[in-house]
Amino acid sequence: MRLLIFLGTMLAAFAAATPAPAGEEVSLVTELQATLDAFQKRYAFPGATAAIALPDGTVVTAATGLADVEAARPMTPDSRMLAASVGKTFVAATVLALESEGMLSRHDRVAAHLGDRSWFAALPNAGSMTIGQLLSHRAGLPDHVYMPAFREAFAARVAAGEGAFTPEQILGFLAGAKPLFAAGEGWAYSDTGYILLGLVIEAVTSQTYYELVQTTFLAPLDLEDTTPSDHRDIAGLAVGYTIPGNAFGLPERTADAGGALLWDPATEWTGGGLASTSRDLARWGRALYRGAALETPYLDRLLDAASVAPDAPDTLYGAGVTIYTKTAHGPVYGHGGWITGYVSSLRYYADRGVTVAFQINTDAGVVDDSSDLTSALESALADLAVGAR
Repeated sequence: MRLLIFLGTMLAAFAAATPAPAGEEVSLVTELQATLDAFQKRYAFPGATAAIALPDGTVVTAATGLADVEAARPMTPDSRMLAASVGKTFVAATVLALESEGMLSRHDRVAAHLGDRSWFAALPNAGSMTIGQLLSHRAGLPDHVYMPAFREAFAARVAAGEGAFTPEQILGFLAGAKPLFAAGEGWAYSDTGYILLGLVIEAVTSQTYYELVQTTFLAPLDLEDTTPSDHRDIAGLAVGYTIPGNAFGLPERTADAGGALLWDPATEWTGGGLASTSRDLARWGRALYRGAALETPYLDRLLDAASVAPDAPDTLYGAGVTIYTKTAHGPVYGHGGWITGYVSSLRYYADRGVTVAFQINTDAGVVDDSSDLTSALESALADLAVGAR
């Protein structure tokens, strides 16, 4: 890949901590930086950031590599990237907040809120699926992201320089499709289900999803680095790099010379829909999984989960959260994210109260399943973070 040509001239990586570290945290910053640098050297990705939120709220961060290979712009802890499906954690939390306010229930049939839309009846399991089943990917909906018709249409839009699909246009790809299983009778990850949740959120509140997430979470928790990814030119966004011949028709460098995306990320919407930093993601995970993101209790509903597969009884999925019940470091809550050009990971180690997040500005090795980078980095950072406590 041509992006690798520039890596030999990479500038020194940056490290920072919030607040300024002392004592034990100084050592952790050094080790975090060394770990990121070692992974960048081993896997030759353009750049990455990582953050560890400690139980007392201290957040240490590090960055390695380049945010823009061609311009030789270094990655810093302030570099934003598309958070991809980690954004589902905000969508699910918004639904739980509305449930706390009595505006909806997880047990509501989706048809109660969207059944009057002209396109709704053509969806798989239209009359039977519930909000809770959408939250936990148990509604039996296919995932439009992997449908050939969607990918072909998306690539055609990129080639024509056209804007984002609307949520209704996305749902149109499922019109007339057979359900994967009866609602509630199985598990299958579906971005499309979270697009439906976005429409439910807006239907019951008469506000936009982005307005709600801003007033409910981003502003109260001071997540100032997190912003809607609803336009091409996102301030501070690291350039994302992908594989040649990818299914979405994008070039390896997914941004123009000025850093604006070559495609409209508004298509993702409530399937993810946010740009953020590893620091903000770690702070968000710490608040969310400690039960501190809302004034009203919600953790029991967030973690109300079922197994994703009979052969994976220790991996569960709740309301926008993957739960690993048995790991070397105890139970882990979190979410991963992949979108063209970017990979993100958020994990909370419940027994230690430590949160770890990282972002990488390439999906090479992930989209083609040719590398163990994500799992290896998650493991290494877990050992570092948990060992530090």
